[in-house]
Amino acid sequence: MTDLDSLSALAWLVDAGADEAVGDEPVNRLVAKPAPKPTDFLQPPPGHRPLPAPQRSAFAPARPAPTLAQQARASAPVIEGDEIGTAMDIAARANTLPELKAALEAYDGCSLKKLATNTVFADGVPGARILCIGEAPGRDEDKAGLPFVGRAGKLLDKMLAPIGLDRTKNVYIINVLPWRPPDNRNPDPVEVAKCIPFLRRHIELANPDMIVLLGAVAVRNVMGKTDGIMATRGKWLEYHVNGRMVPVMPTLHPAYLLRQPAHKKLAWRDLLAIEEKYLALPAREGAA
Repeated sequence: MTDLDSLSALAWLVDAGADEAVGDEPVNRLVAKPAPKPTDFLQPPPGHRPLPAPQRSAFAPARPAPTLAQQARASAPVIEGDEIGTAMDIAARANTLPELKAALEAYDGCSLKKLATNTVFADGVPGARILCIGEAPGRDEDKAGLPFVGRAGKLLDKMLAPIGLDRTKNVYIINVLPWRPPDNRNPDPVEVAKCIPFLRRHIELANPDMIVLLGAVAVRNVMGKTDGIMATRGKWLEYHVNGRMVPVMPTLHPAYLLRQPAHKKLAWRDLLAIEEKYLALPAREGAA
């Protein structure tokens, strides 16, 4: 067949309505095509050449390891609408004081934190036999991120020194609240309730042999007593810590004594009782 014959045949087919080329074998259009296998979509097309894996520059900085706070924030359970329940879960997961500090810094459920400069966790010697608990950070504490560093803190150091106690040697200091209330206002009960799980876990992990409560707020939130500080100070109480009862002495807050110096004599009586009880404490198991 010549080229002219081929063109004539093609023109005849077009005039007859043919609009597509067919193969040598007939195709039954009434039979559905089989569905492609799922793996067919994963196969590269013919002639595909994968791109080479990117090479890490020797000068590229390594990704820093996540901090304890970042780890705590990533693993913290979030209970929508229940910030107190979330605080209880987060605090319970902390097994060491550094972990608790990281968990507290990762917790965003209390509005006090949003207005504070720093989280005020603790000062002194972790694991000391004496635990002092204050009320809330003031302006100086919020700025420094440490409890009792202002005028009240200096007075507290002077109160402890005559009975052989020192935050650099044998005392651990915390507050009921880790964040300063704006303008030193009284925190509302909900704000306090969100901090209490961290406070109670802090006491458990600090594991003291004696607790000194500084002021009425500490007495109310640790012991649950609503009596005024004048009615509770100087009277030994007990608090359950890790399966044992430890002695608790409520006394006047140093900030109160700065306003009422005549009551320093009452605080001095409490300090003498603390010294006597401290010296009578049995030696810790395993201590040299």
